[in-house]
Amino acid sequence: MFKNIITLFIILITLFVTACKKNLAEINRNPNAVEDPQPDYLLTAAEKTAADNYWGADNNFNSSLLLIQHWAKIQYTEPDRYIFSNSSFTSLWNTGYAQVITNLNTIIRFPDEKANKNYKAVATILRSWTFQLLTDAYGAIPYKESGKIKETLTPVYDSQKEVYFGLLDELKTAADALDPAAGSISGDVLFGGSLDGWKKFARALRLRIALRIADREPEKAREVISEVTASLSLLIAGNGEAARLVYDKPPLQNPMAAWFSTRDDYRVGKTIIDKLYALNDPRLAVFADKPADLSVTNYVGVPSGLTNSDANNLGFSKTSKPDSVFFRSDANPAMILSYPEVLFNLAEAAARGLYNGNAADLYKQAVTASLQQYQIADNTVISTYLNQPAVAYNPANYKKSIGEQKWIALYGQGLEAFAEWRRLDYPQLAPGASGVLDGKIPVRFIYPGTEQSLNGANYKAAVAAQGTDNLLTKLWFDVN
Repeated sequence: MFKNIITLFIILITLFVTACKKNLAEINRNPNAVEDPQPDYLLTAAEKTAADNYWGADNNFNSSLLLIQHWAKIQYTEPDRYIFSNSSFTSLWNTGYAQVITNLNTIIRFPDEKANKNYKAVATILRSWTFQLLTDAYGAIPYKESGKIKETLTPVYDSQKEVYFGLLDELKTAADALDPAAGSISGDVLFGGSLDGWKKFARALRLRIALRIADREPEKAREVISEVTASLSLLIAGNGEAARLVYDKPPLQNPMAAWFSTRDDYRVGKTIIDKLYALNDPRLAVFADKPADLSVTNYVGVPSGLTNSDANNLGFSKTSKPDSVFFRSDANPAMILSYPEVLFNLAEAAARGLYNGNAADLYKQAVTASLQQYQIADNTVISTYLNQPAVAYNPANYKKSIGEQKWIALYGQGLEAFAEWRRLDYPQLAPGASGVLDGKIPVRFIYPGTEQSLNGANYKAAVAAQGTDNLLTKLWFDVN
């Protein structure tokens, strides 16, 4: 009798938990959401939300752009001094999971008659990029169980190695699945429905991730690089083929433009202005404006990590804002993956012996493509720049040559520049002047505080395996 009561109790508890999950899934349903969502609308929303999340304030110019010293703060300087909390980095996580990945998973799960396999492949590629941003920033993340609310409300965290390996496989499968015969896609504001564009983006992402793992898993990196370079015509092959969202029509408003229309918090960092001056770099005039005070004739950057009073004392009109082109919706796309980056990645793969190419020549092509990306097309100017000893490729220290020029080329792409700086260890940046981390620069984002309360057991397991959840814990890919 007692055993029967226990058995009945267990059954009732199981039914109760199952019902709770179902009810919670219903409670979390957005009452304003469309009951019969269409794949083209979901795709547009996911692309726009993902690009804005990448390009906007929280994950870019109020965090990662400050950490890698492209920009600095002229007021409200706490983020520039590394004063962050577990509520500082919620946007990348919450928007990435709750909006972008959720919309993309919906497309992927549609029946074939509602979304052809090209929609599903494109959704997988864009989702892979989102997961890549998440693991680059935080490390271990929910990946395999992510978005499966009907199966679990507390997804397990996968290690960064597992995530990168999973993404490499997903991207390959998705790129191979793209087939013009399967039907067209609509609502694509990144590539205008071009399946070739998505194939090239997927392969370029695989190349990027292969180099993320190269210091840890060189043979896996070699295998992937061999696959993506088997036909270079299937990689991004020009500035016009870059993965980017062009804010050229409503409601595609550039988040940088929106911010600067009402705020005046940021200036170009002294670190990058000094470097561009030292290299006689023609991109300086594209990256920065001269100060509003006409008595100041040079570009003036703001040092990283100043106190509010020290920053204010420099003078709003005596320091350089980012060039006004960055605030024009039609002229400043959210750059997701550029042609110069592809060339730098090929150059590094060759330098590491993972690709049979000429590293020095690919490096020159990468720098040239970056100059051309910013409308610097004069061959004499480009040649003069490349022939400087400080710019010339150094095979004895490829990480320095590629790292410094890639850092310049990734101007404005805070999250990607932050990842590459940690991986290549160049340029060698000095910590913020009044930073609070004992002379160190953050090397990761902190998990959102809600993870501790809503997914506590899995959060604790991830932290135990990865290291303390603070700004200075190096991630798996960050070897040196």
